[in-house]
Amino acid sequence: MIDGHIHIERGPYTLEWIQRFVDKAVAEGLDEIRLLEHNFRFEEFVPMYDSVRAYSDFVDAWFRRVGGVRKLEEYLTLIELVRQQKYPLKIKFGMEVCYFPQHEKMTAELTQGKGFDFLLGSVHFAGDFAFDHTAELWEGEDVDEAFRKYFEDEILLAKSGLFDGIGHPDSITLFGHRPSFALDDYYERLAAELAKSGMYADENSGVARRCAGTATLGMSADLLRALKRHGVRIITSSDAHCPEDVGDKIREMEMILL
Repeated sequence: MIDGHIHIERGPYTLEWIQRFVDKAVAEGLDEIRLLEHNFRFEEFVPMYDSVRAYSDFVDAWFRRVGGVRKLEEYLTLIELVRQQKYPLKIKFGMEVCYFPQHEKMTAELTQGKGFDFLLGSVHFAGDFAFDHTAELWEGEDVDEAFRKYFEDEILLAKSGLFDGIGHPDSITLFGHRPSFALDDYYERLAAELAKSGMYADENSGVARRCAGTATLGMSADLLRALKRHGVRIITSSDAHCPEDVGDKIREMEMILL
């Protein structure tokens, strides 16, 4: 079993911190864990967020707390240190990158050739709208337009050739919002482009953990069916941000995927 999306951001860059994730993974019976960081944590990526910060005072305040707090070289040094150790399961290292169509060149320059095992591309902003921070931010937003922008950007993400996988590909539904139109066409188009690019999709328990009352466990059944029709590989993940959540609901999602 794989937990393919685990954030290490809440602790120091030490072997002791990594060991806590390993210990929980072993206890959960996992064979592989994929550790990563959000790209916004590194100062090299800070310019990528200018427009979303200008759009929302909330996002600007959030970014001032968490954005650009490390240098990318620090993370790369940790990765090499961990690779020199021996562990009872496979560990891969990557990065979760916020996808913005206008910043594909910057993304490529900052990620390619760095020695990552994988790159996970995710859409966390519908245009400049931070749809997944708090439900209150949806007030006054055009729901239909947010969904259109979200899925159009995901299709561009899949076409970009920058990433190995796509993170939580329908997380825009986390607070219970739904558009007035059917999403089937978007699901088909996204699945087709992921298949062409040889990318995997992230079946993720993190959204359900955050929003148990409004979110489903993993992707919608219709999106899963579209991905399976097109032969897209699906990887289970917890989206853990602390060791305690490693492996969360991986078994349940494995059963859903059968």
